[in-house]
Amino acid sequence: MTDEANLLGALREHVARAIAGQPYWAERLAGIDIDALTMRDALAALPVLRKSELAALQSAAPPFGGLNATPPGQLLRLFVSPGPIFDPEGRGRDWWGAAKPLEVAGVSAGDIVLNTFSYHLTPAGAMFESGAHALGCAVIPAGPGNTADQLVAIRQFRPSVYVGTPDFLKILLDKAAADGVDASSITRAVVSGAALPPTLRAEIEGRGVKVMQAYGTADLGIVAYEDGADGMAVNDGIVLEIVRPGTGEPLPEGEVGEIVVTRLNRDYPLFRFATGDMSRAEPAGADGRPRIAGWMGRADQATKVKGMFVRPEQIAALGKALGATGRMRLVVTRADEQDAMCLKIEHADEALAGSAESKLAELTKLKGRVEIVAPGSLPNDGKVISDER
Repeated sequence: MTDEANLLGALREHVARAIAGQPYWAERLAGIDIDALTMRDALAALPVLRKSELAALQSAAPPFGGLNATPPGQLLRLFVSPGPIFDPEGRGRDWWGAAKPLEVAGVSAGDIVLNTFSYHLTPAGAMFESGAHALGCAVIPAGPGNTADQLVAIRQFRPSVYVGTPDFLKILLDKAAADGVDASSITRAVVSGAALPPTLRAEIEGRGVKVMQAYGTADLGIVAYEDGADGMAVNDGIVLEIVRPGTGEPLPEGEVGEIVVTRLNRDYPLFRFATGDMSRAEPAGADGRPRIAGWMGRADQATKVKGMFVRPEQIAALGKALGATGRMRLVVTRADEQDAMCLKIEHADEALAGSAESKLAELTKLKGRVEIVAPGSLPNDGKVISDER
């Protein structure tokens, strides 16, 4: 669905259905003139729903805050993402929209896909598996980690496609080379969930693996994807806006702002959902499909580390659990082409570092180093997470 008129026509239908059948949207969109939604600019009349609002909405009205159109028991899967935020998956072919980026990357029926995204509670593994199945592929449900077992699977099944974070692909290729395992069957990769620096892309492609990147979220599925041209193409069923961060004000093409997405989905429609991610609109492609420049950072302080979001609220919870009253700052960097994080805590007791590292891993599901610094030594600028990649 790339034709603008068809897309906006479908938008009007979804808004009308949501107002008629979902009390949450009926209240939030009260007074909206549905017939006026004939141009993309008219979307500005709809209020923005921020991702940061979901936790409170879902707590007040479990499990999905009233945003779901399909009852929970009639859905296919129910997920718990970090936050926690609760995400649904409905029934049907390619529910998440993952088939398109795979297809554009050259994946087709008969390919074997090594899927290293997590299958435990979070949706990324199921998201890409559904897209691969829609194309007629076989999937190795590998999940992350366990590199020795992953190499056994590569040697035995000879997958042609890798799906996962770019960092883990490098780890697998390095491990295969060190152990003398032939991983040359993998010639294509669709990566997501973490930054793909040009140096890492060049290193992976230098080993014979063509890399294409997809951008998505646990709430929206696949939003955009690389297709060989500059930037990323916007996926089917997605109305994407770039707005001034913290507002719903649309920005002109070329201006960097926050990605706001309207997803036309029968089970979980989301209207003007503010992702917190930054990008800019690019000229449409030859096929008329809207394009963005790709992921350009966060509008808020939440950031992705090894494919998992880390949020200021988690750092605050850590400080409360440890009784730390000084400032804290999580510094995210790159080391040996991998994400790394160091939590700096103002405290007088250096022995706190050990328990803080354990608590950091518990709350974020990620390992990181903790550095105890002198009270008053961290900047007084309100920044809790500093992404220095």
